[in-house]
Amino acid sequence: MAALNPLPFEKPIFDLEAQIEQLERQPHSSDELKESIRQLRLELVRRTREIYEGLKPWEVVSVARHPNRPQTMDYVELIFDEFVELHGDRAFGDDRAILSGLARIDDQKVVFIGQHKGRNLDERIEHNYGMAHPEGYRKALLRMEMAAKYHLPVVCFIDTAGAYPGIGAEERGQAYQIALNLREMSRVKTPIVCIVIGEGGSGGALGIGIGDHVAVLQYAYYSVISPEGCAGILWKHPKFADKAADALRFTAKDLLQFGVVDEVIAEPLGGAHRDHRRMAISLKASILQALKQLRPLSLEQVLDRRYEKFRRIGMFEENAAEIVAAEAG
Repeated sequence: MAALNPLPFEKPIFDLEAQIEQLERQPHSSDELKESIRQLRLELVRRTREIYEGLKPWEVVSVARHPNRPQTMDYVELIFDEFVELHGDRAFGDDRAILSGLARIDDQKVVFIGQHKGRNLDERIEHNYGMAHPEGYRKALLRMEMAAKYHLPVVCFIDTAGAYPGIGAEERGQAYQIALNLREMSRVKTPIVCIVIGEGGSGGALGIGIGDHVAVLQYAYYSVISPEGCAGILWKHPKFADKAADALRFTAKDLLQFGVVDEVIAEPLGGAHRDHRRMAISLKASILQALKQLRPLSLEQVLDRRYEKFRRIGMFEENAAEIVAAEAG
């Protein structure tokens, strides 16, 4: 993994790590030196935990966008025992912003779909920074229909700032294709597990986000709009993105509270970008557990639960109290 790039709020963490590294480089080791290093390591853990437990929403966004944060292909290599990529949408082309294929995780065969941003400039251009065109969502839907035909569960990794907003995408029916995916995913006859691993931006994320179990990583976010976009609309300038992030309530804790997600997957201390392998272990365990819980259900039960799950999200303000009271009573 490449050297970590410090975020502004991480300066105390990097300062402590620099002190530890400097002490460890000393040629002669004494009991006093060892004790100093031990105390600094304890302070490092304490300070890191304190900082990350108190992150503001805008700081969570910076963690979700961290250049060293593991992306879809990193997880594919770390989690799946086999992966065979399937290309194309049978209509226009192969959108590399969305990857799809057949995969095996332990003894469980699945159809995998994931948004990939790319790590360096060449990769980002190839994958269009994870922003899919209509053909990408059409490719994803084809794979889901294939999964239903062969009785395979679907696993989706969500990581996008949003669907591509260019003229070509609009001409080819971007909004229509995302809407079609929402409708068809709601009734695909196979279990679907969706996980937001980084950014969950608007309809671009929702286009592969209708599932029976929806999870989010601890420092990912899932939102109807980016903070910059929201700030541009409400405050007429993206410099108010931090204010918009506070208002949007899109952090993992908020999403769980509002019933938008079913699970928050804990990240390693200091974020997933600090330990890809440990994050992959936790993510794999979550996927296997979700599939295990869905396996005994009949297709009718799966579809009924999926329908009710999304019907329960949100409510009209004027009768919210009556609905809450009725459910409680």
